[in-house]
Amino acid sequence: MKPVAPGTVIFHRYRGYGVITSVNLLTGWISARFGAEGRTLDLNLSSDQVQHADGEPILFRVQPPARMPHARLMEMVRGLHRAGYQRLYLYTWPKASGLHWRWHLFTGPRNWMQRPWREGWYGSGAEYNLNPIMGWGDAPGADAQELSSALARFDPQGMSQALGRDEDHAAWFEMVCEALLPDYAFSLGWDQGDSQPEGLPVIAVRRGVPDYAGPALPWPPGWAGLWPSVPAIRLIRINPAGVPSDDLR
Repeated sequence: MKPVAPGTVIFHRYRGYGVITSVNLLTGWISARFGAEGRTLDLNLSSDQVQHADGEPILFRVQPPARMPHARLMEMVRGLHRAGYQRLYLYTWPKASGLHWRWHLFTGPRNWMQRPWREGWYGSGAEYNLNPIMGWGDAPGADAQELSSALARFDPQGMSQALGRDEDHAAWFEMVCEALLPDYAFSLGWDQGDSQPEGLPVIAVRRGVPDYAGPALPWPPGWAGLWPSVPAIRLIRINPAGVPSDDLR
């Protein structure tokens, strides 16, 4: 299927040929200008039978897509952790408006407060709704494996810094992924007007998903030292002798 973007020439059965001026891939609505008309016309790709200039139909699934890419990012990070890139971290938090969530991938030392910002390694759901890509050469709807491959090609130096062991964080991230995917993602932010929640905030990644009703999830390792109100995380380790031992974070 050909891409649909501003500037694409389309054909409408009643209006003839026109040019797309804006696209909202979250809702399936586009704006287009036809002929010498001074205003644009709003069309729905699911019902208005819009075609490309050569007659190929433009199809849009009625089911709404994920409104944020956080679940796919979690799948990608979990896969890279399993491959030995355990020093890769995902920070997610809501924008001040509360309408969208941001994400930030970073590597190297696990420092939640002073995270290195690399080009293409961060974004916002506000931009994703109109252009559903991460920004490192990936294609819309790319799965976790395709995302990680595209990121490695885009920034091999950054990926090399993620190679290493952080077993505490990788174990925590694996546990969170098992509990939340594929319909939910975690957030490391909350309404600053409220007290910090005991459990990790959980958000739905698409419409129509009921509120998360699973067990409360702990905050990531190293978080308790940053925020006094965050409860410590107790991890169970298995030492070489096979005896479990507590490790308080």
